[in-house]
Amino acid sequence: MNILSILALLISTTIIYSAPLAFTAIGGTFSERGGVVNVGLEGIMTMGAFSSIVFNLSFGNSLGQLTPWLGLVVGAIVGLAIAWLHALATVTLRADHIVSGTVINLIAPALGVFLIKVIYGKGQTDQISQSFGYSDIPLLDRIPILGRLFFHNTSYPALLSILVAFLTFYIIYKTRFGLRLRSVGENPQAADTLGLNVARLRYEGVLISGLLGGIGGALYAESIALNFAVSTIAGQGFISMAAMIFGRWNPIGAMLAAMFFGLSQSLSVIGAQIPLINQVPSVWLQIFPYVLTIIILTIFFGKTRAPKADGVNYIKSE
Repeated sequence: MNILSILALLISTTIIYSAPLAFTAIGGTFSERGGVVNVGLEGIMTMGAFSSIVFNLSFGNSLGQLTPWLGLVVGAIVGLAIAWLHALATVTLRADHIVSGTVINLIAPALGVFLIKVIYGKGQTDQISQSFGYSDIPLLDRIPILGRLFFHNTSYPALLSILVAFLTFYIIYKTRFGLRLRSVGENPQAADTLGLNVARLRYEGVLISGLLGGIGGALYAESIALNFAVSTIAGQGFISMAAMIFGRWNPIGAMLAAMFFGLSQSLSVIGAQIPLINQVPSVWLQIFPYVLTIIILTIFFGKTRAPKADGVNYIKSE
């Protein structure tokens, strides 16, 4: 395998493995820019994965290649519903954000496996027949060198995650909605004084995070795991949170950080095909993404500045 082939394999797998992380990290950015810490991204991804796989298995034969795309929509809707519960607890009932998110993370895997046992009579689903798989991007894959590196053996949703990152940057930093969302995340009292509805804006931020987190979970299930079990997501939501923090709550930064973590995950899968890396014990490559997450959080968490009111409940009378 020559250098170009190695780079093409590494880049394509990195983009595919980073896409679910990018969607979820960008979703977390919306929530925390509005002042709500969403630790429940792991649970949201889990339920997004569960719902998309069940939908895929139920309608794959009749809907064909359209199935995984509709599975993303189903995952987004379920993620939206889970995020609404988190918003209800944190914004309306003023519960502790960490506690609410942790409860979601604890309930989601158990609920998913319970429902799988009820529906299919076993602890995990069969593999789906309709997945995103790998494909070439027409015309773009013919570009010399770059076409083979970036547009060969990749997936459309993976490239879509990059476009979503730039679109989100524009929304958060260049639109009235983004300015208002950031204002309630920095100083909700001042925003309220100016006539902004703090609760509504925080709800919107959390709901968008749930929508994108559900897409992230569905995308991981339909492009990488290809089934659902209790270990399907296995920390992807927490890695997404690390990407969000590493990216300094900036959507483009979060997307680039997700690619960094996606690279570490892809090495655990294709490492055996790459010279030198294939000498590293496979178990080391498998635990590397999680060790890297801990290291990144340890080094950068204290050096980054979250929105000032992130995680702080706002009471209008104060």
